[in-house]
Amino acid sequence: MSLKDNFTPEEWFKVMNGPGRAGAAVVAASPSGITGVLAEAQAIGAAIREQVSAQGRTPLLEAMAADLVGTPPDPRAFPQEERARNMEQARAQSVEGVRQAVWLVSSKASPADLAAYRRLLWAVAEQAAGAAREGGFLGLGGEQVSEQERAVLEELRGVIGVEGETGAAVITHETPPVNPDGSGNSG
Repeated sequence: MSLKDNFTPEEWFKVMNGPGRAGAAVVAASPSGITGVLAEAQAIGAAIREQVSAQGRTPLLEAMAADLVGTPPDPRAFPQEERARNMEQARAQSVEGVRQAVWLVSSKASPADLAAYRRLLWAVAEQAAGAAREGGFLGLGGEQVSEQERAVLEELRGVIGVEGETGAAVITHETPPVNPDGSGNSG
């Protein structure tokens, strides 16, 4: 039996999408133009691959790695959320997706798996934030991480449960997100 079997297909879909959501929250906070968005997308993919293929990975990351090389599920098979109308809604939906994923992992996996998942999410968010310069003109000036990206990183830090510059996992009292199972029920 795989750790994946602890989750329903919809829950596993949310867990698998958590890292992408963490990166998407950063991208939505401060879109960087086409080349910046491409650099941030590449950073998100690289961070995920790096974390799930690292030595000493936990059973959760093993299951995620196996799914990443397999055939992805059809997203149309799962409940669809309303499309974001603007970047602020996209950021908020992404942060909520991360919150749901962390809650699911915290409730159905081991503390070691949760710590590894939190590190994965944080690595993705940080690498997305640092992937492209923000502001400036024609690549000149600007800053590596914008004020908006720093703000969403702080928000994600609380949602993910990490502290300090290193992103060390923090044991927090986990409360279920607004809609953990996609049903509209709060619990």
